[in-house]
Amino acid sequence: MKKTTISAILLCFFALCACQQQQKSTEREFVTVKDGKFFRGDKEYQYIGANFWYGAVLGSEGRGGNRERLQKELDLMKETGISTLRVLVGADGPDCLGRHVSPILQSNPGEYNDTILQGMDYLLSELEKRDMTATLYLNNSWEWSGGYGAYLEWAGCGPVPDPNDWDAFLKYHCQFVKNDKAKEFAANHVKYIVSRINTVTGKPYAESPAILAWELANEPRAFAGDSVTKACFAQWVKDQASLIKSLDANHLVTTGSEGICGCEMDADLFRQIHSYPEIDFICIHIWPYNWHWIGPVSGPIATAKDINGSTSMIDSIDNARRNTELYLNECYEAIKDLNKPMILEEFGYPRDNYTVEPGTPTTGRDLYYQYVFNLVKNSGKLAGCSFWGWAGYASQLHYKWQPWDDYTCDPAFEEQGLNSVFAADTSTLRIIREFAK
Repeated sequence: MKKTTISAILLCFFALCACQQQQKSTEREFVTVKDGKFFRGDKEYQYIGANFWYGAVLGSEGRGGNRERLQKELDLMKETGISTLRVLVGADGPDCLGRHVSPILQSNPGEYNDTILQGMDYLLSELEKRDMTATLYLNNSWEWSGGYGAYLEWAGCGPVPDPNDWDAFLKYHCQFVKNDKAKEFAANHVKYIVSRINTVTGKPYAESPAILAWELANEPRAFAGDSVTKACFAQWVKDQASLIKSLDANHLVTTGSEGICGCEMDADLFRQIHSYPEIDFICIHIWPYNWHWIGPVSGPIATAKDINGSTSMIDSIDNARRNTELYLNECYEAIKDLNKPMILEEFGYPRDNYTVEPGTPTTGRDLYYQYVFNLVKNSGKLAGCSFWGWAGYASQLHYKWQPWDDYTCDPAFEEQGLNSVFAADTSTLRIIREFAK
């Protein structure tokens, strides 16, 4: 009887130790920040990642879903050395709009497409299997996935203006950070998603080691330069970050900002929104083509293609590099004393001659990617980067996306394949592999 009791006590003791060890092992898998660097466990975590906004859609079993392709994509990314992805949680607003992501996750406030949610569950479970991570963004300041515009429309502000009417677009979207009803809808969405329990793993999202960070929005902006709007924008950043931290203490939180460019060219505002203790790291975006650093003309791709000729991407590389370094340094100087990691979470470069087909030349892009990866490795200013974007095994069917073409990473209203990296782009994949080592 005595021996049995001792044995039972020992068994309980060893089981408790194993449980505690397993808990510690799980804790070590979360990405943390210390002394201005990322860590995963005791090891510094510096990464090359990819934008993969459609990951949850691809993981679904509804329209647009393709789990077989998703598994192949993740396997290829893992083999290439891509360790983290940046993924849209889901689109908002009416479905089947020409410029919008389809299918929609949230069609009306609090009304969700369960197939997309289960697609996110599946994606996270597959990332866990491969020891990969993802940053999940919860909103969008641009209309291609609803975001600000959908919340404002639901709040009774009228229809979203045509984004080609830039003045009307700015006037409409700058209301978001000042509209209590729109912000309430956005906060409710955060509560619903961050508190979710994964239907595949059975674990709350808050316990998933596959989540590197929650991101407030894709490129959140004030969309106005007056002091009132900028103050409201900064307060919204703090409030949303605090809300996420109250729901999930395990994961990091960041803004999704483009940097100074996304803060009305106000370095102080850029610093302010990243200075809050609820914001764990700093992000910037760089777009040489969109920001007119490439080629002697700025305008529609067709115009640029006609005038610049086939070597424009290569001829422009020096200007793109020079402006990239200037912008990186400007952003870094604004935040360097915050002692938080900074990442370049979006950067893109068009294919040579503005072509879009998989496997067409990417000489200029390859040179630019090499330059950016070297900045991550050697500048001491970047803890990681994520290129835009991953298209992998997609078949490019139309110049602009049409339901239900394969997803590339170029949003529906953009040229499909222009900024995307396909499995057929062997020279680009080789460069990623070399630096990912």
